[in-house]
Amino acid sequence: MGDLINENNMPTIAEFFEGKTIFITGGTGFMGKVLIEKLLWSCPGIKTIYLLLRPKKGVEGKERLVNLEKSPLFERLRNRDPNFFLQKVNLINGNVSEVNLGLSPEDRQTLVESVSVIYHAAASVRFDDPLKEAIMMNARGTREIMMLAKEMKQIEIVLHVSTTYCNTDKSVVEEILYPAHADWQTTIKIAENADENTMNILTPKYLGNLPNTYVFTKSLAEHIVNDLRGNIPTVIFRPSIVVSSMEEPMPGWIENFNGPVGLLVACGKGIMRSMYSTNYVKTDFIPVDFAIKGMIVATWKYAAIEPTIQPVVPVINCSSANVKGVTYHEIISIGLSYVKEMPLNNILWVPGGGFTRFKTLHIMKTILFHLLPAFLVDIGLKLSGNKPMLWRLQRRVYVASNALLYYIINEWLFKNDRFLSLRSSLCSQDYKEFNYALEEIDTHEFFKNSVIGARRYLLKESDDTIPQARIHYNRMYYLDRTIKAIFWICVAWFLYSSVFVRNCISELFGYGVAK
Repeated sequence: MGDLINENNMPTIAEFFEGKTIFITGGTGFMGKVLIEKLLWSCPGIKTIYLLLRPKKGVEGKERLVNLEKSPLFERLRNRDPNFFLQKVNLINGNVSEVNLGLSPEDRQTLVESVSVIYHAAASVRFDDPLKEAIMMNARGTREIMMLAKEMKQIEIVLHVSTTYCNTDKSVVEEILYPAHADWQTTIKIAENADENTMNILTPKYLGNLPNTYVFTKSLAEHIVNDLRGNIPTVIFRPSIVVSSMEEPMPGWIENFNGPVGLLVACGKGIMRSMYSTNYVKTDFIPVDFAIKGMIVATWKYAAIEPTIQPVVPVINCSSANVKGVTYHEIISIGLSYVKEMPLNNILWVPGGGFTRFKTLHIMKTILFHLLPAFLVDIGLKLSGNKPMLWRLQRRVYVASNALLYYIINEWLFKNDRFLSLRSSLCSQDYKEFNYALEEIDTHEFFKNSVIGARRYLLKESDDTIPQARIHYNRMYYLDRTIKAIFWICVAWFLYSSVFVRNCISELFGYGVAK
């Protein structure tokens, strides 16, 4: 297939992006940053990348752009050309959750006149967002993107980033657009006009069998894309759980606590000792750099190679479980084995724990190993004049684990034939830069790099601190063993001191019982 593309003089991916202007929403998010880096690294002929940015926590968009460029993620770009990022990447002030994206007339006109490719990756990924907020961001924001795209004079393709989990009411999810869970136009109108109490009442009716507002609104957004695309080539790209990078721009890059890496950190710090799960189900994860390569290849294929408008927008499930499956239990086991080699700094207890299949036992473990230590440690901190923190931290762990529970106890099969077949479209010049070999993932090596990446990039812990962290780990290990030994000695003494137990021993072995 690759040779055929070259014979027909079709452009390589870098040639396709040569001189083009790209518009990205969600560019400061986990996937958005890796997308920017990969485009600039592998397609340096891009003319401009416009990022939609809003002020956040008192930091203006311009300052956020400068801070973005300083990220360790862009180190190899800086090594190649220190000024390249800010020469290519420009700010557009706006907000996806606002009507017209909050754009000024001047900025809107700039985009209309120049943009050829849109990557719409902005979304609220919080599972517990109120329905109104989720609709404004994930549904209405997508509507505003598509309305803008229809005005653009140079537009060649729109790639909308969705999620494989937007149809969790189905055990097998194919690469198709499923029937809508609600009418998106009516839903947006209601959200714009109804008060908070009304929306709270409507939430369970809207969600039905779906687990949260994120899944529901991402499902709505797919239909908005399909209904409003008109004559614009458009792709819906559904990643599964996006985790640390496999190799680009460096192994183990991560910057959020979502998914399995968050569990590894919680266990590695000694905070989490038990998580409830009824089944050893297989999870579906995708390294972030593999997802980004897939997005770029899909953009090229459906804009340059197969630009025809299909009756229904093409859907790509970016998933891996049918090629490289792993359970959460295996992930935790692998991660904990490497945490012993490269301990996290200042662990609160020796790493351990895992999943518990029986709910009553999980509750007992939560009380004994989560809540009771948190209570005692916070009392000690308060008495010593320090600020209590562990109880609050355990509460956050509890909320996060409850949000993940639905995805841990259920299993889905995401059909990904279209995602896998994208690779066969690559020509020889593009193969090295954009191929993603799911079948070659070494699970142990990957999660070892995930632990290292979490240490470096999430927790900002230097590799130089590993020797000291090992010393602290060993202290906590022996403290843990000592306390456990004392506990079991006390239990044994209590049982031996019990008249009932001593009578049982007497009956079994014929010993006399002291009066």
